[in-house]
Amino acid sequence: MATVRFNRQPDFSQFLKVLKREGRPDHLPFYEHVASAGFIERRTGEPYGRMPGGETETWRVYVDFWLGMGYDCVPMEISLNCPMPQGHGRTTEGSEARAIILNREDYERYPWPPASHPIDFSHFDKVAALLPDGAKIVGGVCGGPYEWVSQMMGTVGLSYALADDPELVDEMFRRIGELHSSAVRQLSTHEAMGALRQGDDLGFKTSTFLSPPLLRRLVFPIYTEMADAAHAAGKPFILHSCGNLAEVYDDLIDTCHIDAKHSFEDVIMPVAEFKRMYGDRVTALGGLDVDVICRAGEQELRAYARKAIEDCFGDGYWALGTGNSLTDYMPVENYMAVLDEGAKAV
Repeated sequence: MATVRFNRQPDFSQFLKVLKREGRPDHLPFYEHVASAGFIERRTGEPYGRMPGGETETWRVYVDFWLGMGYDCVPMEISLNCPMPQGHGRTTEGSEARAIILNREDYERYPWPPASHPIDFSHFDKVAALLPDGAKIVGGVCGGPYEWVSQMMGTVGLSYALADDPELVDEMFRRIGELHSSAVRQLSTHEAMGALRQGDDLGFKTSTFLSPPLLRRLVFPIYTEMADAAHAAGKPFILHSCGNLAEVYDDLIDTCHIDAKHSFEDVIMPVAEFKRMYGDRVTALGGLDVDVICRAGEQELRAYARKAIEDCFGDGYWALGTGNSLTDYMPVENYMAVLDEGAKAV
């Protein structure tokens, strides 16, 4: 199963129908937020990230990875031009590491990039040159406003600063938000960009990290600016965010005007439940629980995928995929079984 290639030609207009909620697509589109290097290597058989041909060859493998699985788009994101010295921010295991901005002096000394050059846009040009007719990029900034501020200040440092120096916190979100909004404005004009996206994990299983009032004051105005920039160019805006966001879904839909939401866990809110509650106002993407995909046998997994398709694709406004991402530990053959069921959907 792992070597299977789907022979349908990419047609981003079908995914666009899902995102804009404008008619039923001719096929069930697939969508993921990210794939780990390990998953890409196991799927393609290529030493992804260690290619002899360097960056150009790495991007070729990356594009072939997505299109070879029947995708209409290539999801990608590039980090802000904000240096994070080794040992700062977060460790690879996600535990707290030393913050780089703890006070106003740290903020003033930090080498902030100009708002006109928030990211290295050349990567999008390189991927665009590799796309066949019909395929588009769904792209944005790696790491969202909350993630960047919480990594630069540290979770504990941000918590203290909210009490001790709220003006510094306001300035951090303003500065980071300016970079994100500028990136989206510029990316939205790229001919190969079919939709804009932002990943920003706002919560955990029972709540958001910041309180809803703080999110409304600090984070959501940035999302609104990004969504408005995308919409001004006629392109949808996708938000990926893990965690229990039940208290702020109305804000994200009605105030920030996101077009689609990605990241779901069955233990928080199954995607079918999200569809029942919000599916007439926003598009749900993915939602098949990563744990189920990793652990289930093939027949159980195929039945699980068919049930998700039945529950979520009845109105045509859904894309098949996991609830989070393609991880190093996910069996490739399990994911391909899910896509195989999706390819049969009508």
